[in-house]
Amino acid sequence: MTQRHKFARHALVATASLGALALAMMAHDAAAQTADAAAAPQDDNATEVGEIVVTGFRASLQNALNIKRNEAGVVDAISAEDIADFPDTNLAESIQRIPGVSIDRDAGEGRSITVRGLSSEFTRTRINGIEAQATTSATDSSGGVNRGRGFDFNVFASELFNNITVRKTASAEVEEGSLGATVDLKTSRPFDKPGFQGAISGQYGYNDLSQNWDPRFAGLISNTWADGQLGALFSIAYSEKESLEEGFSSVRWGPASADSGFLNTSVLPNPGGTYHPRIPRYGRLEHGQKRLGATLSFQARPDNGPTLFTFDALYSKLDSTRSENFLQAWSLSRNASQGGKPQVEIVDYEIDPNTGEMIYAELDNMDIRSEQRFDILETEFTQLTFGVEHEFSDKFRFNGLVGRADSQFGNPTQVSAIIDRQNVDGYTIDFRDNRDLPLIGYGFDVTDPAQWSIVGPTGAQPRSELRSSSNFQDNVYSTAEANFVYDLNDWLTLKAGASWKKFESSSRSFARLNNGAPALPAGVSLADVTNMLEDFGKNLDLPAGSATSWVRPDLGALDGVWNYSCNCDTGVSGGDFRLLGLNENTSTFGGWRDVSEEDTGAYVQADWNTTIGSIPFRGNVGVRQVKTEVNALGYSNVGGVATPTTGENEYEDTLPSLNVSLEPFENLIVRFGAAKVMARPPVGSLIPVFGLSAFDAANRTASLGNVALDPYRAKTYDLSVEYYFAPEALLSFAYFYKDISTYVQTTQQTLTYAQLTALNPVAFPAAPNRPVGEEYVFSTPTNTPGGPLKGFEISYQQTFTFLPGLFANLGAQLNYTHVESEIDYCTDSSCRVFVTEDLVNLSPNAWNATLYYDDGKFNARVSAAYRDAYYQSVPGSNGGSNGIPYQGKTETTTIDASASYNLTENLSVTLEGLNLTDEENRQNHGDLDGPRDSTYVYHHTGRQVFVGARYRF
Repeated sequence: MTQRHKFARHALVATASLGALALAMMAHDAAAQTADAAAAPQDDNATEVGEIVVTGFRASLQNALNIKRNEAGVVDAISAEDIADFPDTNLAESIQRIPGVSIDRDAGEGRSITVRGLSSEFTRTRINGIEAQATTSATDSSGGVNRGRGFDFNVFASELFNNITVRKTASAEVEEGSLGATVDLKTSRPFDKPGFQGAISGQYGYNDLSQNWDPRFAGLISNTWADGQLGALFSIAYSEKESLEEGFSSVRWGPASADSGFLNTSVLPNPGGTYHPRIPRYGRLEHGQKRLGATLSFQARPDNGPTLFTFDALYSKLDSTRSENFLQAWSLSRNASQGGKPQVEIVDYEIDPNTGEMIYAELDNMDIRSEQRFDILETEFTQLTFGVEHEFSDKFRFNGLVGRADSQFGNPTQVSAIIDRQNVDGYTIDFRDNRDLPLIGYGFDVTDPAQWSIVGPTGAQPRSELRSSSNFQDNVYSTAEANFVYDLNDWLTLKAGASWKKFESSSRSFARLNNGAPALPAGVSLADVTNMLEDFGKNLDLPAGSATSWVRPDLGALDGVWNYSCNCDTGVSGGDFRLLGLNENTSTFGGWRDVSEEDTGAYVQADWNTTIGSIPFRGNVGVRQVKTEVNALGYSNVGGVATPTTGENEYEDTLPSLNVSLEPFENLIVRFGAAKVMARPPVGSLIPVFGLSAFDAANRTASLGNVALDPYRAKTYDLSVEYYFAPEALLSFAYFYKDISTYVQTTQQTLTYAQLTALNPVAFPAAPNRPVGEEYVFSTPTNTPGGPLKGFEISYQQTFTFLPGLFANLGAQLNYTHVESEIDYCTDSSCRVFVTEDLVNLSPNAWNATLYYDDGKFNARVSAAYRDAYYQSVPGSNGGSNGIPYQGKTETTTIDASASYNLTENLSVTLEGLNLTDEENRQNHGDLDGPRDSTYVYHHTGRQVFVGARYRF
């Protein structure tokens, strides 16, 4: 990616790293006599370090260090500060404190993670030992509905979990499927803390943009009976949130020559290399959210004997609404048949000579639209697991697990109403003073309902619209595994096991046949079915003269007039509001698909823990054999008929792994790991269907799926050095290298329809309304060569116990990650022409910093997280003549803070602030190896503050 991170950022990182090293050296002498205590074991709610007992946040950090230190491979962890008390209100926000982990947000909340430059598609997430996938939806620019393999962490309340472990190196006993990491989420169990335990917490959250107060509470109760033979635990969490998101978006940028160009394109010196925003618009998004989660756990150890039974249940329900309101120019993304760009006259313009961006334009004959869209979004996640552990003898043990994780997502309501003002003269857009927030002049009074109209089904294009659809996505993981462990002697353990896993992904879609809107009935005016959006742009630094109010459709009033929610044909022109699916509506065929993967695997592994001379030496070596069987079903449009298209594939992988840990000096651990790993292809790429845009579509496209894709494959190497130089302290350096041999990417090339027909005459038959010379952008997923991915992590953590007085309760947690990759992005399926660039979702630089104070009674911390710019999609949409287009996200720095005070041994009060600088979400659109950095989205969501209390029984 173009290097937009500046020298100052590198200087900051270098200074922080040198500072961490200096602090470590200063602290070493002061802590030398107590360094042996750095790995002290956890004792109920506190961690004992030498003669110091730490609780709260410091205990959480120390417990995480203990987990990391005692593993053979490269592992990082986060532990709860107490029962039902995770360090952050969002799981993804917590995980980003781990070195090498960055997150992506939607609506101001962490949604997905990237580990060492590899996105959530390459990362497996397990809950209580079995793989799971939680699915929800985001705005269109943030990826929409998650139909892939990634895990949406915002489905869950953080209070339901007590530990997160991120496994960065592979071992044979851990199931395959990850190039990045395996993330283990663990809920609480009654035997974790025997006896009666209970806690309840409540918070109220305030957002300074929406100016709403929202509740959040959680509770847990647990007990054990019969001398510790039986235990039960129940926890629950509930929260509500109403937030706003405001800003500018462009729905990408396109070349001036696209859609047959302007009315007077010839005035431009280079139309193919001149870019303009396709749908420039200001908008407000109103988000509503209700999240309910619960866990239930039973454990039994009959007669306190050799057998342990564990049953875990996890439930989460996320109900959301999203209202999107846009004031937008429509003409620049449409062709002549839709009343688009060929009718628009360029009156004046200015082009940036370095980027080709049209940074100022005055245009006549522009179509302006006001849109309101409303979505209901529902996610229900249920997971049940049952595990057995049994000791046949003091040397021979067994553990087995069966479980099912079911994520059901529904978008039962998605409705948009669009009103119009056609053929406006004097429209202006000016980016010269602000590339993110242009000054837009609309050429008429956008606050006057009389200036707007609803263009009925017989009016001139573009006609007003009432779009309505629904879609559903279900993902199910079923798992069974059995593992045997045998201690050959006091230093060598043999392990063997087998596993079976089935992944099922199913999508369904319904929509109107025609999105045209009826005319308004006699006696109904536009003022009756619209309302005013007001007070737009708070804290957004809009250019002077920007519109801060405008008329928008009122969906509720329109439903009263048109009855569009009836799912029926009302009998009036434009009033068929039936939502139709398979065999009834060709536009939905691509939304009907089923993928089933069945994975069977077995492994053998040897673990050792011994010494070489006086040097502690431990590790594991093993091999995993796995077979994957894929069946996919989709529906292609053949003459308007939904034609089932099926495909299957099968592949096997042999995956050896090695992890070695040496302690050449006391408290200094050197680790090395090597493995072959694999990650299965994107689910959406496996659907063996073909797609073809309508013959009169504004942007002509064609596509083919590919069920025969091989997985991503790589060889990985890790080397790390960890120095536990004092109690509660760590200084570490880790280097990683991944040689990605097989990659999956969607290649795009422009082909004539004659070339498409020659490529696949069944998918693209000759037709009279398809001129043979007409060009289409053809895309298909393809296996291509990969490339190296390498980088390093530096981590420093310490409580400053060597400082005097109250300063001894201060501490810091710092980490920095640098990643480089080389992936050849191809412009055709043979990869004869390509551009070498960073991997999608890879940020070259990222860092996290936390400064904390914890004296056992008062706890406070402030955290900052930085992430470099990264690509979100390659190839992106709407390319021109300057190479492969991309969509990406620019660098972000978020700052959070929290504090708590223990009023009594049982009661504490809390204060937490998120996104304290109101960091903007800026997404961009450009060309690989090109200078263009066009604003795609520039939104902000405001600051969030929580005040609350917590009581522990």
